[in-house]
Amino acid sequence: MLQRLLRRIIEPLSAIVLAALAWHVAVVSTATPLVPTPIAALRAIGELAQKGLLTKYIVASLFRVTWGYVAALLFAVPTGVMLGLWRRGELAINPIMQILRPISPLAWIPIAILWFGVGDSAAIFLIFLASFLPLTLTTINAVHNIEETQLRAGENFGLTKNELVQSVIIPAILPQLIVGMRITLGIAWLVVVAAEMIAVNSGLGFLIIDARNAGNRYDLVVAGMILIGLIGVLLDLLMRQLEKLPGVRWGYAAE
Repeated sequence: MLQRLLRRIIEPLSAIVLAALAWHVAVVSTATPLVPTPIAALRAIGELAQKGLLTKYIVASLFRVTWGYVAALLFAVPTGVMLGLWRRGELAINPIMQILRPISPLAWIPIAILWFGVGDSAAIFLIFLASFLPLTLTTINAVHNIEETQLRAGENFGLTKNELVQSVIIPAILPQLIVGMRITLGIAWLVVVAAEMIAVNSGLGFLIIDARNAGNRYDLVVAGMILIGLIGVLLDLLMRQLEKLPGVRWGYAAE
């Protein structure tokens, strides 16, 4: 067990170290002034921490993602369950969802700024849009995958519609829904970074565009990219913990 755990830690770290070495060698050998070395990027992160901006920007981005994502989840899951059970409603709404689905959330930036102005509300709205449709479609598909015998068994036991949703449908869709939540959270994190480059004046996305505009500080640009990647990995790891809950563990293959 210990050997397996060490291998799962050492192998990814080894790949990261090798990638950083290759990055350093490539920058030094080409002597390019625009691309910073890994050490320069780490120094830039330290500079942000020293100025008190590191925590401020990270918290700002996470704040927007949390509100937009949670709001989408609260609306999308009930909507998906309702449409998954109500076939006529799904047939009526599905064309609209399929038209909206290919539209990039970033295309809504001008409208978001027009409605909400430059600030947190515009970014939260964009994250909500980016998260709502994927979560709704995931929930609908998960409801469709429930075995008919499970629904019939619940009805035979005299469960009301609300009891059927709480006792049968929600537990049955949770494994598939959690997978959709992980994917959608990644999308939300991408969107907030892009939105912060245009619609707000704080956050990691703002850090990147501000560093580029204010004297071509590419070390800060790369530092922002590294922070975005690391936080994205941490968010995904946190979401994966939901897969270990007793009520949903049955839906995943044993590692």
